[in-house]
Amino acid sequence: MKDNKKAIIFILISAFAFTLMSTVVKLATNIPTYEKVFFRNLINLIVAVYILNKSKASFWGEKKNRKALVARGFLGFMGVICNFYSVTQMNLADASMLFNLTPFFVTLFAVVIMREKILKIEYYSLASAFIAVLLVIKPQFNMSLLGGLVGLMGSAFAGGAYTLVSHINKKENPATIVFYFTFVSVILTLPFMAHNFIVPNVQELILLILTGLFATVGQFMVTLAYKYGKPSEVAIYNYTSIIFAIFVGYMVWKEVPDMWSVVGSLILIGTGVNLYLQKRKIMIKA
Repeated sequence: MKDNKKAIIFILISAFAFTLMSTVVKLATNIPTYEKVFFRNLINLIVAVYILNKSKASFWGEKKNRKALVARGFLGFMGVICNFYSVTQMNLADASMLFNLTPFFVTLFAVVIMREKILKIEYYSLASAFIAVLLVIKPQFNMSLLGGLVGLMGSAFAGGAYTLVSHINKKENPATIVFYFTFVSVILTLPFMAHNFIVPNVQELILLILTGLFATVGQFMVTLAYKYGKPSEVAIYNYTSIIFAIFVGYMVWKEVPDMWSVVGSLILIGTGVNLYLQKRKIMIKA
């Protein structure tokens, strides 16, 4: 099998695994968000430690990269916290759509923070993404707005994390990056979880373990996807998670996105696909 086809398969598995992770997070209604985040990262951390130990790779990475690795871990932690909260407050499909804004925040941070030059089409894409957000969140200036705003913040934090990853990915082992993210997350989660810990029953414990397992599959599948395929070729398939979320949301909770959410999702997916095609044309001409 060609590397590009492998990458597509891996990214599709990743998208579905993260959808299932969000599903079990939403099902564990009585468990506090920090407790869910702790289990999500603890299992991921155990797997990362096993891989690093087996491959005899560095746990802590090069000294010059450690600040960036810790910062990536913190931003990733905040992204997961916000994402988990929004999943419990919104339709699964709407929360998934907001999280898929991450690539647009990566572009925004590349311009504002990294001072990178971007294509004219990317500026239009950022504007389209903003319109899509308004359609999904539907600002009403009441508590129903909170879940959407937190989800948007989560996407921004994740965008910051991925911006850092893009600058250290070639310098560090992917498992080392995952180790930092999960280790920092577990440490930061502990005091909050201890303050409001709820002893899970058997069913809830199974859901918490599944949260970690699905997150681990998603995390490492996306790592493999970017190993075998070019980011510009692979990232477009991440939008399948919106389709997966619509399907699972309907099957489990009979959730049906309203017209505005559907239009917003179509704008986002259309913008992403168009951006991908335009960039591909430029690469072919070059």
